[in-house]
This record gives sequence, structure tokens and C-alpha cells, in this order.
Amino acid sequence: MAAQAPVRSFLQAAKSQDAAPPLRVVQMEGLAMFKIIKHCKDFSPALVTGQLLGLDVGSVLEVTNCFPFPLREEDEELEAEGANYQLEMMRCLREVNVDNNTVGWYQSTLLGSYQTAELIETFMNYQENIKRCVCIIYDPSKSNQGVLALKALKLSDSFMELYRNNNFTGEKLREKNLSWVDIFEEIPIKVTNSPLISAFMMELEADSPVSQCDFDRLQLSSKPYMERNLEFLMECMEDLSQEQQKFQYHYRNLSRQQTQQQAWLQKRRQENLARIAAGEDPLPEEDPSNPVFKPLVEPSRLDSFLLTNQISNYCNQIHG
Repeated sequence: MAAQAPVRSFLQAAKSQDAAPPLRVVQMEGLAMFKIIKHCKDFSPALVTGQLLGLDVGSVLEVTNCFPFPLREEDEELEAEGANYQLEMMRCLREVNVDNNTVGWYQSTLLGSYQTAELIETFMNYQENIKRCVCIIYDPSKSNQGVLALKALKLSDSFMELYRNNNFTGEKLREKNLSWVDIFEEIPIKVTNSPLISAFMMELEADSPVSQCDFDRLQLSSKPYMERNLEFLMECMEDLSQEQQKFQYHYRNLSRQQTQQQAWLQKRRQENLARIAAGEDPLPEEDPSNPVFKPLVEPSRLDSFLLTNQISNYCNQIHG
């Protein structure tokens, strides 16, 4: 008689499903990619966003469709209308049997200046409802130089843990061995087309060779692009310098406080020696009510990490 396979409990099955493989690739439909490019280019230089729809299959995140968000407004009523618009779009897509599972969002950027605190907050908001999501970043200005500036990003697990605890002190960062390059993880993008679209594109190919050249595509002057990159780079360097001044000010205050603590302890110990000689009980060496012993709050290093990451991005684009 054959041995029966062990029966797993419901909790064991749930745990096995939760242990999903790490995300290896973002597989994007060609139509969804062109929708993103068209939306970002049509509104450039304004920054736009949109929703990504698809499926989460093992180590592959499939992006099969997308739709744009209305331009952001600060008015609360307009923000509520934007949320209703998203729900209505999801309902309409569901009615026509189109993938309506949210797998992230896309957004445009200007010269790669996307590494901000707002992007991290958006990631954390998505993570509350979606375990694995990505953000597709498209840069129209860089794409004009002949490069398809399209990348998929996600937050690293170690960074998300620190962000939830809101603890970006130097000691905690050294403990987690986290540096500025460990904030985002770039996921490779694979563009695919359905067999029907591939067959249609084959039929569209001209039988005769191209006789007219589009010379505008050959104008790849990098001078304006280089100038804007250098301008943004200098702004980031100034911001990073201000962040460093905050830390220098903190460490000066910390050094001054330690000097005051040593002077206070030395005075208290001399006072205790005199009290012991007089037969009195010594006083405690630390007084929590004394402002000298009040711990100083270390500034968060998140902003400096983001600025350093952004500076590295600008340098890579300049060396291109």
C-alpha cells in the first residue's frame, strides 16, 4: 500500500504562499509601455503619474495595462474626485475583462530627479495593500538624447524596516549595514508583445527600403542636457552641504554637552568626598532633572542619503 502524502494544515499552506520568491523581472506589454511614454511626453515638462495594472506571478511582475491619473491639485475636493476617478476606471476595466489588479504606478521625472521623500511615502502607502509593487520611472528629457530612460524601482526590505521604525541614526544604519545605495532596488524590465501584435507589426513592414530619412533623429546635441544636469547637480550639492552643517552643529553640541557633564560630575564627586568626610550620605552622581544630562536628538540621515543618491544619479547621467 502506497504511503499517503502528509496533509498540510491551513496555516502551513498560508505560510508557504506568503513566502513568495524575490522579484526578478518586470515584464511589460509593449502597448502599456507606449501608453506611459505618450502620457509623459504629452505633458512634459509637467510631472504626471498613472496606475499600473497586471499580475504578480512568482518572481515576475507582469504589467499588462495602465491608465493616467488626473493632474494633482491641492484642493481636497479635487483630490476626492481623483480618487473616485481611479475607482471608476478600475470598475470599467473590470467590466470589459481587462486586468485590473494594481501592481504599482508610473511617474515622469525631469533629468532623473525622482529620489525624493514623497516617492518613499508613496511606496509605503502602496505597501500597506500590495505586498509587491514597483514604480516605473520615465524621463522624457533623457529619452530625447536617444536613450530609452525607463526603469522599474522598488524599496529594499532593509530600508522599509528602518523607515517603519523612523530610526535613521548613525548607530542604527551601521547596525543594519545600510548605506545610501541600499534605498532603492532597480528591477530589470522585459518588454513583450502578444503573438497577434507581433504578426500585425510584421505586416506593417514596408516591402521597399526607406527612401526618406528623418534627420531630426540625428540631432543628439547634449549641450542643453548637460547644462541642466549640472544645474541640478549644484543644487543638490548645496542641499547636501546644508545637511552636513546640521550634523556638524549636532556634534558640536554633543561635544559641548559631554564637557559640561564631565565638569558637573567632577564637581559632584568633590562635593561627595566632603559629605563623606562630614559623615553625610553622598549624593547621586547623575541628576536626570539637570539639563546637562538631557539626551540630544540626532538628526535623521534620510535626507542626506536621498541627496547622495540623487547626486550619484546626476553624475552617472553626465558621464553617460
